[in-house]
Amino acid sequence: MNWNFKRDARRVIAVIIAGILMALNIKTFVRTGNLFPGGATGLTVLIQRLALKFLNVELPYTPINLALNAFPVYIGFRFVGKKFTLLSLLMIIVSSFLADLLPAYVITYDTLLIAIFGGIVNGIAISLCLYVDATSGGTDFIAIYLSQKRGVETWNLVLGFNVIILSTAGFFFGWDKALYSIIFQYVSTQTLHALYHNYQKQTLFVVTKKAQEVADAIHIASHHGATISNVTGSHSHDPYQLVYSVISGADVKNALQAVREADPSAFVNSIHSTEIRGNFYMRPKD
Repeated sequence: MNWNFKRDARRVIAVIIAGILMALNIKTFVRTGNLFPGGATGLTVLIQRLALKFLNVELPYTPINLALNAFPVYIGFRFVGKKFTLLSLLMIIVSSFLADLLPAYVITYDTLLIAIFGGIVNGIAISLCLYVDATSGGTDFIAIYLSQKRGVETWNLVLGFNVIILSTAGFFFGWDKALYSIIFQYVSTQTLHALYHNYQKQTLFVVTKKAQEVADAIHIASHHGATISNVTGSHSHDPYQLVYSVISGADVKNALQAVREADPSAFVNSIHSTEIRGNFYMRPKD
């Protein structure tokens, strides 16, 4: 592992802040609304509440969450990236211990408000982790491993896991709590999409007479290649070339600037891509 003190120090601070936000969210919105987040956090909360309901035992959050994350952390450390996994483990530890140590606090008893604002805080915490190349743990490790190393679509896997949690929660604790938890998870996902763009894909169509220069500029800015086709203007009948490339949403600004510098007269159409199949470069985790 190569360490950059300033950069890694910022990453550590960001992960700690994210862990604090996650723990505060659990002790305020999640606890008050009896909601069930997704992933390992949701499963931990579910196990706690099942133990309290049927065994009358109040289990601490930390050992359950650490146990549930043990195998995903191993997957991350072994196959994804060591520094990435260590930072993610720091997030798991900070959020777990603070979830036990911080006192519960009620902001509101309105379950709809709890689901909305709890989802926003959850999305902010996850986004903060992702910005510094870490994760909140749980299914994220397995999802990244399957998508980057095995080329497996993981959306249905994560969705199925959360469906099991919500179905179990709804059966034992009331379907209203499960439905409000869906709102919580939906708001969290939308917040994540609004704040973090690395996993979003953008398609660039560039009409130009300097196709190779434009394609090279896109590659330098985003590490993605391009396809070049010969096209003809329908009105002028002048010959042009079309440069087609799919890049990460996080690289769009730099790529568009690079295209403009390569050919100031180029016509660019940028389209959000919802599904990509085939080889797509993803920067490896460190």
